[in-house]
Amino acid sequence: MDILISGASVAGPSLALWLQRYGHQVTVVEKAPALRGGGYAVDFRGRVHMETLARMGLRDRLEARATHMGDISIVDGEGTQVSALPSAIFSGDLEVLRGDLADVLYAATRDRVRYCFGDQITAIAQDERGVDVTFAAAPPQRFDLVVGADGVHSGVRRLVFGDDPAHKKPLGVYAGIFTMPGTMGLQRTGFMYNEPNRAVSVMSPHGGDQIVSMSFAEPGLRFDYRDVDQQRRIIAERFARVGWRTPELLEAMERADDFWFDSTTQIRLDRWSHGRVVLLGDAGYAGGPGGNGTGLAVVGAHVLAGELDAARGDHRTAFERYERLMRPYVATCQKQADGSPDFLVPSTEKKIAQRNRFFRTVRYVPPARRLFKYLATRTATAFELPTYELPALVSP
Repeated sequence: MDILISGASVAGPSLALWLQRYGHQVTVVEKAPALRGGGYAVDFRGRVHMETLARMGLRDRLEARATHMGDISIVDGEGTQVSALPSAIFSGDLEVLRGDLADVLYAATRDRVRYCFGDQITAIAQDERGVDVTFAAAPPQRFDLVVGADGVHSGVRRLVFGDDPAHKKPLGVYAGIFTMPGTMGLQRTGFMYNEPNRAVSVMSPHGGDQIVSMSFAEPGLRFDYRDVDQQRRIIAERFARVGWRTPELLEAMERADDFWFDSTTQIRLDRWSHGRVVLLGDAGYAGGPGGNGTGLAVVGAHVLAGELDAARGDHRTAFERYERLMRPYVATCQKQADGSPDFLVPSTEKKIAQRNRFFRTVRYVPPARRLFKYLATRTATAFELPTYELPALVSP
């Protein structure tokens, strides 16, 4: 079949890898002018994620780019360590930068998949035999199927499923992330500083540049996700009186050319497909922090492609089975993410102190460490990975 995928981050190229191996003709359209690099760290954990990467033929390539982060020091306003996040637990079995993951996926697919950067879908009209797609730049084209893998702010979801506010469940936490030159002497380590409803973290997964994350809790905040200047002002205002080295980080934010800002939001729909259009990854079921979003994207891509092949192109059967298999897994991951604000941005000094005591226990008491690692992995492994006929791997 001739299949169009919207989105070239993680879910889209993961699906493209499988579809081209099954013999389909694949086009990926991405509104960004080029592949997006850098960014925050993402992780894979447990047998389900790691087996999926192995079946994709990418596990070794990704392990070569692993961050191998050490523990993250939790500091007070003077910079004194008061506790630590055991990174071996929070980084899962394999942690990489999101940009490195996108780069590996792109390298594995670009020779057999058509990528169209700097363009986006503006209209979708479908009938029983195909989907007519209008683009902002390219001429209209007809496809057999269209996949929305274009993230939380999915244009495909808006065009086909509507822009219903009920599709989104905000978790009330917002984050700004950017890269700055290394000033803290970090090497595969980092710092975290908290004040009530505020969190600042600085990490250097590979040494050199530092990745800064500034998160805050404020339910109901309204902002334009396309207005970067407004987003910088929001961060500057919310962190203007925050201690530690925050003023230094705010100055660096103004100079950063990779600033990113968004809310932590779950996507919840009653269905993930409509006719010949289907949603994948964050576009259909974003989990939020701690919700295994990256793992859901690659596992979902494997299941969707495998079901299309098993159904011999019968998209109705394939989409129905894809959703039936994935929905309980997604629900479990989203339930876990519901509690993430209490860990990321505790609302009081008392809750910050309680969290820090908890992490000290996890770090220094081996049974507690093992228990927490089990709990951190349990949700990611709550899925029985289907067995599909796997086409042979072909080197790019």
